[in-house]
Amino acid sequence: MTRGAAWTFPIAMDDLSVSYPAHGASDSYSALRGITLRVNPGEVLGVLGESGSGKSTLARVLSGTGGSAGSTDVRPQITGGEATVLGLRLRGISRRKLARLTLEVGMLAQDAGQTLPATLTVGELVAEPVLERDARYQPGALSTLVATMVDAVRLPLTLLTKYPYELSSGQRQRVALARSLVLGPALLIADEPLAGVDVTVRDAVVDLIGELQRERAFAAVVISSDLAVLRRVADRIAVLHQGVLVGLGTIDEVFADPWHPYVADLAAALTKDGQHDSDS
Repeated sequence: MTRGAAWTFPIAMDDLSVSYPAHGASDSYSALRGITLRVNPGEVLGVLGESGSGKSTLARVLSGTGGSAGSTDVRPQITGGEATVLGLRLRGISRRKLARLTLEVGMLAQDAGQTLPATLTVGELVAEPVLERDARYQPGALSTLVATMVDAVRLPLTLLTKYPYELSSGQRQRVALARSLVLGPALLIADEPLAGVDVTVRDAVVDLIGELQRERAFAAVVISSDLAVLRRVADRIAVLHQGVLVGLGTIDEVFADPWHPYVADLAAALTKDGQHDSDS
């Protein structure tokens, strides 16, 4: 379902700064400061950082899910610079263009598999994003599309009539992934895609994301605090620390010559872990 668009980079950020406005007893605060980077067509960019580094804020801004009408969440606001996603400028974006953006960007949120509506079957869950945009979508074509997506995420079609509580954590996350890809997005943003997934199937889930990305040739941003996850799937990584970009390149490039103390500490920890592995 991917629509044609004129853009050179799926994502382009130029000196991007994002803040949360004051609300209630909380003061305003800056979540991202001066971020400049590009994501190339067909590239998987990994975003690495500790809790509070701005990773999830970046996901919300780029996916257009920073807030919604009736939401109690405070919406992050672009306060400096610019971000362009699939040719759409995000600063001051109109409702019409925002709707187009969320149609063309697949979002796999944190704990997406754990928060699936419990009253819908797998088939209904995967069909829901389509019907939200076109309630008159031809039933036969929709059934074929849903079955194709469920098969694409390596789930048996016998699960189409099952409910989330009948699935394992890994299966639920695959259903969430199918939902995020059913509209044929040109860009996938996955925020901590293995959160809540049993450790025994984590590698399989992250490898599946990589396989689908190569098969369907979409660009992707995979956000994780786990470097091992990013090593399996990312072409390059961006390292965030307290809202600032402190490393960008391949994993080997970033940690071979770190210029920021936070990245240097990570590199030292990796070296120590490697020595322990070789000694064991």
